[in-house]
Amino acid sequence: MPAPYPVYVVDDDPEVREWILLLCQDQGMAGTGFAGGEAFLEAAGGLAPGCVLLDMRMPGLSGLQVQAELSRRGLKMAVVAMTGYGGVATAVRSMKLGAVDFLEKPFGADALLAALAAAGARLDQSRG
Repeated sequence: MPAPYPVYVVDDDPEVREWILLLCQDQGMAGTGFAGGEAFLEAAGGLAPGCVLLDMRMPGLSGLQVQAELSRRGLKMAVVAMTGYGGVATAVRSMKLGAVDFLEKPFGADALLAALAAAGARLDQSRG
C-alpha cells in the first residue's frame, strides 16, 4: 500500500534521486527531489508532512545539520538517513536526532520501501 505521505529525497547525487523518485512513482507515492540541504530547507516550511530520505554527506549542509534544523523548526517530517560512507557515530547521531531508519548505500528497493513504511507509521503516530 503506497505511503499516504509525500516522499522528499534530499541527495546531491542526481542518479540516486532519480532512482528513488522512480521507485516511489512505481509504488504510487508522490515524490520530490532536492539537490541539497539548503534547497530542501528553503522549501520545507511550505511542504506537507512527509518522509524525508536524507543523505548524510553532501556539499554545504550535512544531513545531520538538516535534520537538526528540521527538529529546531518543529516540522513534522519522518527522516530516513542515507549514506554511502556508513559510520556508527553518524548513525547514532542521526538516530538521536529522531531518524526512523539508517540506510547504507547501495541499498535495494525492499530496504527502501520498508524504511518508508516505518517513516509513514511514525508520522501516523505523531498525528494521534
